[in-house]
Amino acid sequence: MSPAQEWVQVVDARNRPCGSATRAFVRRFKLWHQASYIFVHNAQGHLCVQRRTMTKDIFPGAYDLAAGGVVDAGESLHAGARRELFEELGIRRRKLTHCFDFRYTDARLHCFGGVYLTEHNGPLALQASEVVDVQWLTPQQALALDNVTPDTRVALSMLVSQGWLAAA
Repeated sequence: MSPAQEWVQVVDARNRPCGSATRAFVRRFKLWHQASYIFVHNAQGHLCVQRRTMTKDIFPGAYDLAAGGVVDAGESLHAGARRELFEELGIRRRKLTHCFDFRYTDARLHCFGGVYLTEHNGPLALQASEVVDVQWLTPQQALALDNVTPDTRVALSMLVSQGWLAAA
């Protein structure tokens, strides 16, 4: 199944589940949905920053400061975070610390995000259809990048300002 045909959990403007729709329909009509944001850091405090493939439906080729993505229909936010972390980076069986939830909206996207932290110092297995490559950067370096997915920039800024991560 292509990503555009995946079924996504749709929520109302108060983040209450109210149905499901294909990803393409959600994107076309900018429906409210849920998404996970998993910030992966290593023991040195560097973040795993991904470069998105050019085939992504929004923000192709941009830097993604977090692993994650839309929550599938009927899936919990935490289960979606675990699934996305494994799909994108090959990471499993890691403790996910839920930091906070936030609301994000722009001209292309309306979502409620759940933000998680996890530490990983081992190898990665990149999902070729979504991730071109990764680099390990300090949060400050990550925030200074151009061409970043705007929702992950907001989430990372909140993580730093709330003291979950040191900026340096």
